[in-house]
Amino acid sequence: MGKYEALAKDIVANVGGKENVISVINCVTRLRFKLRDEKKANTDVLKKMDGVVTVMQSGGQYQVVIGNHVPEVRADVDAVLGVLDTSPADSAQKGNLFDQFVELISGIFQPILAPLAAAGMIKGVNAILSFALGQSFQASATYAVFNAMGDGLFLFLPIFIGYTSMKKFNGSPFVGMMIAAALVYPGFVDGTVAKTFAESGGLSLFGIPFSVPTAGYGSSVMPIIAITAFAAFLEHQLKKIIPDVVKLFLTPFFTAIISIPLGFLVIGPVMNLASDALGKGLLALQGFNPIIFGLVLGFAWQVLVMFGLHWAIVPFAIIALAKGEPTSLLIASCVASFAQTGAVGAVMLKTKDKRLRELAIPAFISGWFGVTEPAIYGVTLPKKRPFWVSCIVSGILSAVAMALGIKAYTMGAFGIFSFTTNITLTGEVSGAIKMMIISAVAVIAGFLVTYLVGFEDDVIENPSTDKKFNKQKTNNETIGSPLEGTVIPLSQVKDEAFSAGVMGKGAAIEPTLGEVRAPFDGMVMILFPTKHAVGLISNEGTELLIHIGIDTVQLEGKYFETFVKQGQSVKKGDLLLKFDIERIQNAGYSTQVPIIVTNTQDYMDILVTNQSTIHQNEVLLTAVNAQTTESVANPV
Repeated sequence: MGKYEALAKDIVANVGGKENVISVINCVTRLRFKLRDEKKANTDVLKKMDGVVTVMQSGGQYQVVIGNHVPEVRADVDAVLGVLDTSPADSAQKGNLFDQFVELISGIFQPILAPLAAAGMIKGVNAILSFALGQSFQASATYAVFNAMGDGLFLFLPIFIGYTSMKKFNGSPFVGMMIAAALVYPGFVDGTVAKTFAESGGLSLFGIPFSVPTAGYGSSVMPIIAITAFAAFLEHQLKKIIPDVVKLFLTPFFTAIISIPLGFLVIGPVMNLASDALGKGLLALQGFNPIIFGLVLGFAWQVLVMFGLHWAIVPFAIIALAKGEPTSLLIASCVASFAQTGAVGAVMLKTKDKRLRELAIPAFISGWFGVTEPAIYGVTLPKKRPFWVSCIVSGILSAVAMALGIKAYTMGAFGIFSFTTNITLTGEVSGAIKMMIISAVAVIAGFLVTYLVGFEDDVIENPSTDKKFNKQKTNNETIGSPLEGTVIPLSQVKDEAFSAGVMGKGAAIEPTLGEVRAPFDGMVMILFPTKHAVGLISNEGTELLIHIGIDTVQLEGKYFETFVKQGQSVKKGDLLLKFDIERIQNAGYSTQVPIIVTNTQDYMDILVTNQSTIHQNEVLLTAVNAQTTESVANPV
């Protein structure tokens, strides 16, 4: 958590708590929540909260206006929220079918990753003790207890999946566990039920024959996900027709008595076949040329993680390990995290940007423990070259790992704690030693190559201390119009955060030309990824926010084109960005452009031109310094 931890906790609590939040994004000045029920939010409390400018409700979003430091607050809000539980109804319109599949799988597996890692580490400890103490330890009760501790979760994995998947499908989680418990009933897992009825024709249900895998459904994944998907759908339908007086017990009764037999007869066998086919497909691709497979997967792993697409691969590794089969599918994730750590270490040492170094230090530390998101999003990806260096290093060394035949034998933790996964179940440690060496090389190579090839080190110091900017403000500063169009008072803008002046004083323009040009000589302080807003600072120290349209952040960059980048110096009249006025309006958004002096408090007043229409670079605003006394009323 960061310095806004307390504020983040208060915001989450007063938007109705984590369970009321579907998603949250941020734009230049505000947090934009999608809530399940906006009536649960304490709007009046939020508006009066220190650190919150105001609250707005628009376009299906609950907007908490923070100010220019919203990215830092967003980071702490994300930490408070953690992984959001989103029902199919909440996410029905998110992305294409593949995106929805990945989101679904990640939502099911993420809640149990920690216990899976813990169980894998216990198995690793047992393997180390077996290697160190020999057969006498393997014959001991201690070994048996540790073995149960490590294997128990994997044996009954469908019960855990039954809970998380039923919850993900917006069904009753404990009904999901009940269904899964039937699948892993001991008689089916150890094969005694099948043996009992083998001579009489095998297993059947009302005369309909069915089969159970040799090891039962213990440790399986896909069958229970498919069965709970059906069960959740069935449960919703039953709730519509069963009378309320008996709904409490008849709904789970009919859900179970229909879903479980159908699972044994149809869904389970079909999903087992599909799962085996997909798993064999990955193994075949790996077997075709493991070096090429490792090269591609290692290079792409961090890109997959950025988009959450690694969840299309992780389940197959979990399935293999749950069956006791070693896998190399997760080797790339380990190598990639160490390559990323080395790259961010080079940035940390080489950068002259104090703020970037402050981001890089904790990202470097967390990287050693396999947590690379701070490094990716905060350091290497924005600097581009370090990110691609880490991808290349990861690809090469993952190919080496594949060529050496390194595999994981259990699930485990991440980073430096992952090496126990490479110890065989009989205690052979050579694979772990090889993995340690490759990981060390990944860190060193990521560091050295990044340090040598360098990166664009945009030093953007705090304007209050940067000698480049004149903070004495001995003269008034005139600010040219960045657009041409009709000048309208800020109070008429269709957004309370701007119209009330809470973000600062300024004016607004209804544009007639979709071009934004620099209104003075200065620098681009912030250019939002959605391209709808740009923050500038003049050489005299005036900070200006140009916000194209109202709620246009929801267009996600559509109809906008940028011509500058963050940290770039600009001259008055330079083209900053273009936007399509007609298409934005046809999409249902206002194209009013608020132009705000965000450091209004540094001036005695901000005066607005008395012209009703204006052309680019004609004087729009005048920032009046308290040290000057000349009249600047109605500037033209």
